[in-house]
Amino acid sequence: MDALLDLLNSRPLVSGREQDALGDPATGTRWAREHGGDGSLAELALLRAARDALQDVVRGERAPDALKPLLDGVRQTPEITSDGLEWTVQAPPHARLAVEMVLAWAATEKQLPGRLRPCANSECQLFLLDRSRANRARWCSMAVCGNREKARRHYERTR
Repeated sequence: MDALLDLLNSRPLVSGREQDALGDPATGTRWAREHGGDGSLAELALLRAARDALQDVVRGERAPDALKPLLDGVRQTPEITSDGLEWTVQAPPHARLAVEMVLAWAATEKQLPGRLRPCANSECQLFLLDRSRANRARWCSMAVCGNREKARRHYERTR
């Protein structure tokens, strides 16, 4: 789930300007390798497509079937081990990491429905995974986005 959040948050706004960790081949290769990929240009292109589609799906701007093209050519095969039944995902090498991100999203939606969401700060592009008991987290960071939003509301009330 952490890798999924890293992918969703790989295009943040920094001082009002968008920074894309997958946009430049050098930084994109480093990002992919840190997350278990090979960093090839084909892999980076699929990761960018996966990120954009996942962001839209999490925001509710697109239906989950927008992720279907990312799963083309992917198969899951059962394997009996000493620990029981395990499923092995088979995907083209350049697509493996993007497929893992889509599968991580699906697992998150199944295990923690509705807890993966965008930050409530309209000036922020980040996402959060709400792990609180009450499921009421709204900001990617209380210290940054939450504080700004509360200060903005306070200013409007006292004005």
